[in-house]
Amino acid sequence: MNAVILIVDDEKNTREGLGEALRSPERKILLAEDGSAAEEILKNEPVDLVLSDLKLPGMDGLELLRRTQMLSPAPLFIVMTAYGTVETAVRAMKQGAYDYLTKPVNLDQMELLVARALKGKNLEAENTYLREQLTKNFGMEAMAGKSEAMEKVFELIRQIAPSRSTVLITGESGTGKELAARAIHLGSPRRTAPFIAVHCASLAPTLLESELFGHEKGAFTGAGAMKKGRFELADGGTIFLDEVSEIPLEIQVKLLRALENHEFERVGGTRPIRVDIRLLAATNADLLPLAEKGKFREDLFYRLNVVRIDLPPLRARREDIPLLVRRFLDEFGRENRKEGMTIAPEALRKLLSHDWPGNVRELKNCVESMVVLARTPELGVDDLPPALRGLAPAAGASAPPLNLKAAGKDLLDKALQQAGGNKTEAARLLGISRRTLYRKIGESAGPGTRTKGI
Repeated sequence: MNAVILIVDDEKNTREGLGEALRSPERKILLAEDGSAAEEILKNEPVDLVLSDLKLPGMDGLELLRRTQMLSPAPLFIVMTAYGTVETAVRAMKQGAYDYLTKPVNLDQMELLVARALKGKNLEAENTYLREQLTKNFGMEAMAGKSEAMEKVFELIRQIAPSRSTVLITGESGTGKELAARAIHLGSPRRTAPFIAVHCASLAPTLLESELFGHEKGAFTGAGAMKKGRFELADGGTIFLDEVSEIPLEIQVKLLRALENHEFERVGGTRPIRVDIRLLAATNADLLPLAEKGKFREDLFYRLNVVRIDLPPLRARREDIPLLVRRFLDEFGRENRKEGMTIAPEALRKLLSHDWPGNVRELKNCVESMVVLARTPELGVDDLPPALRGLAPAAGASAPPLNLKAAGKDLLDKALQQAGGNKTEAARLLGISRRTLYRKIGESAGPGTRTKGI
């Protein structure tokens, strides 16, 4: 993208000479003879950098600087001044100018300064873009879903993200617990601070304490230097403990103290270290029965379970499968240079029929494999993994639960017929709750009809 530079000087030869010196194929040069003309240009065209004399007729350079700072985004501003008024240039920098040049301007010095300023602006723009993409890829946008169950999850995340409360995220493996944790972090005031994830089940118990809290030099064999733990690294931000049920009881005591008092000691240390962190924890195990059996500290469970998010398994929100498949097709299509891939209706029906014990992670891996091995732009039944090809279509697979309301009584009747009249089984086949099924039956029966069993 071309950089737009505005040169403001009341001397025609000077502004035109500077314009020619800065002109290049990557730059667009604009000229203005005074502050008013410059302001008019700034109102009508986005400018990346203003190079302005401080001494101008009418509106001076300092006033022009003040007015440019009211723009969004504000352009960089470099002032030009005579040797005798350098103090004014310094004052301009205190008011927001990027830098200054003294007259007569050294053209080589000017080129270096302008190039550096534009490079810094481009880098800042790139960082802003990357932060936006990070939020897009790891915020709630990364958790695709339009089902009633996921809408409740999204609403809960929006409510609790701004708070400081500890959150316990539960759900089967592969349901997206870390994505939920990242979404909470990115929706919080701590979004610009570190997000540190610790997968407790992947670390040996002998290493976990050191990973969490760090160690002093000589604390144990091999500890040749002091090491900061994840709690210190997350200071000011968020720490996410995945599979928290795998933390040994002796380390749970130290974790509880760190949560209660916001301080801990490194392994082998005696000096308390204070941190400001928000803790998010996740587990696919039910912690309360573990606590009742003495395998998990009950006081720690209640300290973690301040706010709870239960992520539904994929089989309980089948209406989200088409949306997830579309997202994964786009993602892996780009990665494998196979953009524009689609999936045949029959193949999608097979995916809707699967129970997905590995949840979203399993579906994602399945779609990636299909895309990588595909020989045509449309994925068909033959592209499915062998275990999925022979699946009988579940009730409603030909009309995904996304269209349940539109399908109406016919879809409900088919589900109930396949389930032998068992409403619990019919709800499972449709990927909705039993309560939602009863409501749909009542709606299809028409107003004034009371459904038996409600």
